[in-house]
Amino acid sequence: MRKNYAIIDFRAFVLLKMYQVGRRNFRKFYLAGVNLSGANLYKANLSKAKLSGADLYKANLSGADLSEANLSEADLSEANLSKANLSEADLLEADLSEADLSKADLSEVNLYKANLSEANLSEANLYKANLYKANLYKANLSAANLYKTDLPEDN
Repeated sequence: MRKNYAIIDFRAFVLLKMYQVGRRNFRKFYLAGVNLSGANLYKANLSKAKLSGADLYKANLSGADLSEANLSEADLSEANLSKANLSEADLLEADLSEADLSKADLSEVNLYKANLSEANLSEANLYKANLYKANLYKANLSAANLYKTDLPEDN
């Protein structure tokens, strides 16, 4: 008879243990497909990290540095990304539904086909962001910087 064992992603386990002991620099870490749902990574440095396909549902990434990170197809739904630096990040087809991106730096970010429905983008910097084919249904864009932003086309 086959036993069911819980699958532990040791990359997530190690990262969270390092965070708990005070490490905040995870620059260029390879974390593709990692499950960090609900994780607290407040002010972590994940710049240039590979997080494509990662599960960051309800994660706390407020104040985090995610500049130039690859977050394509990542699940960031309901995540706290307030005041995070996502400049030049790749969020191609990422799920950011109901995420808090207030006061976040999204300058030159790729949000092609991203889901931003009901996301809070108030006071976010979207300078030169690619929002082509992005879902902005009920997104809060109050006081957001949309200068030179590629907005989705009307159908």
